[in-house]
Amino acid sequence: MNAVDGALARYRREWSRVETAAKLTAAHLRRRAARAKISCEVSYRAKEVGSFVAKATHKEYADPWSQITDKSGVRLVVQHGGLLDPALDLVTASLTVVGQPEDDRLILGAEDRLQYPRLHVQVIASGDQTSEDGKPYECEIQIRTEATDLWARMSHKLMYKAETSAVPSDVRRSLYRLIALIELYDLEVRRGVEALAQYPDVAQSNRLLDEAEHLFRTFTEHESRRDLSEEVVDVLLKTIPDPATYPDRLAAFADVRKADLERAYADYGPNSDHFLSHGRYVLASQPESLIIFERLTSAKMLLQGRWIDELPESMLNDMADAWGVSL
Repeated sequence: MNAVDGALARYRREWSRVETAAKLTAAHLRRRAARAKISCEVSYRAKEVGSFVAKATHKEYADPWSQITDKSGVRLVVQHGGLLDPALDLVTASLTVVGQPEDDRLILGAEDRLQYPRLHVQVIASGDQTSEDGKPYECEIQIRTEATDLWARMSHKLMYKAETSAVPSDVRRSLYRLIALIELYDLEVRRGVEALAQYPDVAQSNRLLDEAEHLFRTFTEHESRRDLSEEVVDVLLKTIPDPATYPDRLAAFADVRKADLERAYADYGPNSDHFLSHGRYVLASQPESLIIFERLTSAKMLLQGRWIDELPESMLNDMADAWGVSL
């Protein structure tokens, strides 16, 4: 049996463990990012068997198993370039790094080129998964902005799968020219985020919702509806005397009532029978549910008075039911 065949047979045997290692690493980083208040999307994958074979054959590796280091992979996507360094610091502080991060942003003399700015970190995967030889799996962490991720996924489909010679040079050049637009987009997003923070009303609403989202992700990975969150938070703000200090109070509430919140989300949250079978308790699948639970605890009558003037009363009744209080 040659090296490729041997590595392929082993990879097929261990694929499910490789995937579990990636899943646990993604969950670990998602929790750490939530605690650090870094807004990001975290996804994972185990390399497809076909991709493993193709890479081992194309690269002519002498030892494909050890030389293919991206068998387990996690992608961490942040809103703009200003969050890349905080995300990198989060990864290096949270996991054991293997070697040096691959950071194309630091390459000197490449200022005149249009290229994909890779930011990859090789780490020991989180969790207890080990390979047949008893060693823990490694995991490749890719850190990107939303705009760069869009470009990378698009170019991967158009160029990576094809032979380089099969893609006309003018087409490849046009795809790389988009990098300039990506850089401008990232800069404008960062500028917009920082500018909006200067407006008190917008900043209060956004900060409160961001805080709720970070805390919510420590309880569930469910993707929420931003439009619904914004509508509800606008009402909730009217029940909060000091919005500037409230995010700290909300974090303290989530810590003190952690067990109660875990129970509420397990019984009424996005993966519960109540939610999946009856279509009710929709707000229990939203980050603003944390604020609602806190307000039901601290200012129930004020919340009810404001709520019924602007939002369906049945939604608040459902949340009171989930939290175990009466209205």
